[in-house]
Amino acid sequence: MVHIKEFRIVMPVSLEEYRVAHMFVVMKMSQQHTTGEEGIEVVENRPFEDNALGKGRYTNKIYRLQSKIPSWLTTFAPADALIMQEESWNAFPICKSVMKCPYFPRFQLRIETVHRPDNGESENVHGLSEEQLAAREVEYIDIASSEGNYWSYLVGNNNVDFSIFKSARTGRGPLLEGWQDRCDPVMTTYKLVTIDAPYWGFGYQLEQALIAGEKALFLESHRNCFSWIDEWYGMTVQQICELEQQSHSALNEHIVLKSRNLASRC
Repeated sequence: MVHIKEFRIVMPVSLEEYRVAHMFVVMKMSQQHTTGEEGIEVVENRPFEDNALGKGRYTNKIYRLQSKIPSWLTTFAPADALIMQEESWNAFPICKSVMKCPYFPRFQLRIETVHRPDNGESENVHGLSEEQLAAREVEYIDIASSEGNYWSYLVGNNNVDFSIFKSARTGRGPLLEGWQDRCDPVMTTYKLVTIDAPYWGFGYQLEQALIAGEKALFLESHRNCFSWIDEWYGMTVQQICELEQQSHSALNEHIVLKSRNLASRC
């Protein structure tokens, strides 16, 4: 059964600020999660243009995060086989990502993202059909909240208290109850997650686990967006792109070096 869920994350930044913040956070979190023999390898990173999305940036990544695989899933496949491949098309303010696992060829996870300068009240920004709308679940994620569960432990746990946090460079914060209706600037990330894992015996469990994992990742990354605001504020997209290129090279070199060292010990 295909699972469709839309997450809405309101942010106390402008659209253009978020574009820089998101690029910065993806880069920094990729660095944090690339350790030992695990991490994120950037296979391809290039401009693209098509009729549906327009112009943007295409990336092809491989995620080797075996230690983060739920133990129950390793009963169906060895951890080393659970490597994820992600293709992304970033044509801000519209983005699309598709994740696949070669070991489970019928599995697919698709994330379609639309960014709007509002406080999360826009309906059907993804242009869904009546049938899709009937199947869709909507959940708001409040970055001022924090969750302590299995998935938040795996993706990271930003422990900044936004009820007292205040940006030194922008003066934004703290985020008190109802902040989404009062903040200026404001924008919302609308993330439509579609998962299809048509496997008898564990497909539904896998879909539920991935939905929970994506929610934890969305919360963590967007909490980082705001708590790291004094690091990225004032940077340009071009500056971030240059840092990305350096980061991608370093990540790939790290993965290759660790793989060679591991092979030499075998």
